[in-house]
Amino acid sequence: MTDRLALVTGASRGLGSAIAEQLALRGWHVVAVARTVGGLEELDDRVKQAGLPGAGALTLAPMDVTNDDAMRHLCLSIHDRWSGLGLWVHAAIHAAPLAPAGHIDQKDWEKSIATNARATGMLIPMVEPLLRAHGGTALFLDDPRAGQPFFGAYGATKAAQMALARSWQAETAKHGPRVVIAEPKALPTATRARFFPGEDRTKLADLQAEAARILVSL
Repeated sequence: MTDRLALVTGASRGLGSAIAEQLALRGWHVVAVARTVGGLEELDDRVKQAGLPGAGALTLAPMDVTNDDAMRHLCLSIHDRWSGLGLWVHAAIHAAPLAPAGHIDQKDWEKSIATNARATGMLIPMVEPLLRAHGGTALFLDDPRAGQPFFGAYGATKAAQMALARSWQAETAKHGPRVVIAEPKALPTATRARFFPGEDRTKLADLQAEAARILVSL
């Protein structure tokens, strides 16, 4: 990771937010994308309150990754201002409620496809030239739930997302950009709480520590 400009999609909460925070505290300029304005502002507050010398800056971009025009405009703006990216972290996800395959809510199914699969397929062609320009890296976060009972909407669309990432990884292995796929430890996120209510969260990994571990492995 030689160029210290990062794009983090899905930066307002969970592991995406923790990774964005860790990057900023390590001196990266982070373009943080998410729909939740309040979550982005809280991220910005945490970085500023840390008061670390040499900390990087945050550019908050409250937008939906499923909005093709907005994401296209953002990528063009990154190109015009910085010419490229050193890192793209794709953490945006829609976690549909658990349900039997025969009872999946249509709106949840469509939102899962739009956020988890379609947006990824649209973003890769937009971001690839930016990563190529600066010899950058793309990071995807795996959560293999495909085929598990009641995980139909989430498992199928997350698997589609990762299939895209793995194809891209294989295609760019020789000439870049570098594509890294990490499988995080079980974390006390809102997504996991939705899937496993009542779980003892004290046994789960620390978000900031896991974010730091993943970044060190790049």
